[in-house]
Amino acid sequence: MSGNPGDDAGTRTAHHPAVSAVGSFGVLDREAREAEEERLLGPGATRSLGAGGRAVEEVADPWRTCFERDRDRILHSTAFRRLAGKTQVFIFPADHQRTRLTHALEVAQVATAISRACRLNVVLTEAIALGHDCGHGPGGHASEEALSPFLSEGFDHAVWGADVTAASLNLCEETLDGIRNHSWSRPSPATPEGEVVALADRIAYCAHDLEDAVHAEIVTGDELPLLVAERCGTSRARQLDVFVTDVVTTTLSSGTVAISEAMGEALEELRRFNYERIYLRQDSIEQSAAVVDLLRALVVHYVSHPMALPVGAELVPDDPDTVRAAVGYVSGMTDRFACTKAAELLGWSLPPWWEPRIP
Repeated sequence: MSGNPGDDAGTRTAHHPAVSAVGSFGVLDREAREAEEERLLGPGATRSLGAGGRAVEEVADPWRTCFERDRDRILHSTAFRRLAGKTQVFIFPADHQRTRLTHALEVAQVATAISRACRLNVVLTEAIALGHDCGHGPGGHASEEALSPFLSEGFDHAVWGADVTAASLNLCEETLDGIRNHSWSRPSPATPEGEVVALADRIAYCAHDLEDAVHAEIVTGDELPLLVAERCGTSRARQLDVFVTDVVTTTLSSGTVAISEAMGEALEELRRFNYERIYLRQDSIEQSAAVVDLLRALVVHYVSHPMALPVGAELVPDDPDTVRAAVGYVSGMTDRFACTKAAELLGWSLPPWWEPRIP
């Protein structure tokens, strides 16, 4: 299909008749939206105008704010797409179980709902949320344990995501800071939007990991601690509604991005329940140990055989630069690709709960 002739000569439209879209209000370009932020955003929100410092200076985009540009770069990046093949909780998720990609999307939804209500910068929030887990390796959090021994600073998915995975995207300082510091064990983010993502991340994964476990018949909603059930309910929808409402109310009343003491206690109790009954159940422990063994074996192989790396021609065996390149390559793999390489390069016979369709 080549389209339809427009009402005016020299145009084509997807459909006929064409739908009128442009009124007399003028173009809402980058400068107009930057000006509009002054009217819409709260006093503590991060403005696009005056922000956007990048490692490599760039000419401003005529249509997009600096944070819109960051969000778009993350969405179109290889690292973001690979999240579809990386573990959230269940390796090789079945049916409707979450992947690391759907987790990022759900965090973005929760975070932007909070930011919008609190008059923070929604686009910066979305960019941080979409990119917050791009540094994760295959196999879930076990990849951090697997890869840490190879690096003097250890492997932290948040730091790696900002400083290594996203390096080629040349993102704004504010976006990188939010990605780097979204984990609660890290320093506080420099922006309120980064702090919103940190809260939204925990809220989202506590609620949706529980839902996945219930569908997998690992736990039931009736088993939740009474404190959790009474304060935030037993369903994902109810929990998200209660937590988001509480964060918005608490933030607006306190002037600080925060959750109330009562709901913070409920969130921590829900997280504790998930750790005890889902993340640290015997099957999960065994799978995590297998992930660690597999990923370490792959790194060792690539360190000894750097020519097998995409940049191997520039590397020599057992060199520190080779180790770092091997960690980078393995951390970027999807679950399936890592398993395929283990079978192909190392001759591994994989457990039945790994993907059985190994070529």
